[in-house]
Amino acid sequence: MTYISNEIPFLDLVTPHLEMEEELTGVFRQALRTAGFIGGPMVEEFERAFASFCETSYAVGLNSGTDALRFAIMACGIQPGDVVVTVPHTFIATTEAISQAGAIVEFVDIDENTYNMSAERLRVYLEEECTRDQKGRPISRRSQRPVTAVVPVHLYGQMADMDAILSLASKYQLTVIEDACQAHGAEYFSSKLNRWMKAGTMGRAAAFSFYPGKNLGACGEAGAATTNDPDVARTIRMLRDHGQAKKYHHDIEGYNGRLDAIQAGLLHVKLAHLATWNAQRRDRAAEYDRLLRGNEAVKCPFEPSWSKAVYHLYVIQVADRDGLISHLNAAGIGSGVHYPVPLYLQKAYAGMNYRAEDFPVTTRVASRILSLPMYPQLTAAQQARVAEEVRAFTAKASRRPEKAKSAAVLAEVVR
Repeated sequence: MTYISNEIPFLDLVTPHLEMEEELTGVFRQALRTAGFIGGPMVEEFERAFASFCETSYAVGLNSGTDALRFAIMACGIQPGDVVVTVPHTFIATTEAISQAGAIVEFVDIDENTYNMSAERLRVYLEEECTRDQKGRPISRRSQRPVTAVVPVHLYGQMADMDAILSLASKYQLTVIEDACQAHGAEYFSSKLNRWMKAGTMGRAAAFSFYPGKNLGACGEAGAATTNDPDVARTIRMLRDHGQAKKYHHDIEGYNGRLDAIQAGLLHVKLAHLATWNAQRRDRAAEYDRLLRGNEAVKCPFEPSWSKAVYHLYVIQVADRDGLISHLNAAGIGSGVHYPVPLYLQKAYAGMNYRAEDFPVTTRVASRILSLPMYPQLTAAQQARVAEEVRAFTAKASRRPEKAKSAAVLAEVVR
């Protein structure tokens, strides 16, 4: 991920905090005057409010989105050595959480339009790349281990195709755990349920990150897990607090994964603004769509009819991504890349022995994607200037031979 600070920044975290400065400093004063730093009313109040926002029965505050996913996987009964299927186009925290829970990561490719897990590729994996045990449950041919869970990632603020994924999970007896770390408030229309469902409500559990740049961001590290299962919620609470069912009574061996009370209080203040901020992000996305419409050199985000994305990021595709970054930087415009190196090409996962051709969509988009400035305070004038510079670059680029990177070049770069 590359951030460049410029006249039009990729991300503005200063303005919203200045707008809420008195409310936010009030949280610090409350904590100082009560010495309520760990647990207590501020954490409990935020958990109730966030569960209500997500329309789930429970939310458990944690110290990061990574721990939220790790604890959710463990609380859902995924055992060491089980295979958990996810996508290679995501931040490494997704796979870290799986590995650190003792499970084995295996990948399926993404959809070329939404960048989320391809339900078709998941079907092919389960039907052609797995055998069956006596109860019909899938066994991975790659690792010879049972496949017990799937983690769809709601990337960039848009939910994966959950009806299709849940249908496959039901058929093959898999637990679904949502990585909703970039999707606070995103919605999916379930044709099976005939209603809109929020991120964090469709799997057995879900993980959210409150890293500062997220749609709902803390002033530091924080996360939460959501679930409608009381046993899962209870286990996550124990895991975050050294396995304690009550003080000094340790039912299991746990971790130190608690959410600081000050961060919970700050998040509670911000949560009241989240629906408005998400609506503003959707407006900014629609404006980018309008400004870039008709430019065949730019592929804008695709939002299916069953999706209400919250645009944590506004991600386009262009042939010469690195050239456009340089052009925008020279024009005083920040940008980001999420994510330039697929996980199967990372040194940390060299032992998985995946090849670039195993994931053609991920391999192709990794060299073409670029995140444009996106935040609620982005002005129409700023967006117009960003779009103008994108159009200027692509018009110039169309007059010279395309220099697209091949998968082989991309692989060579990261060796």
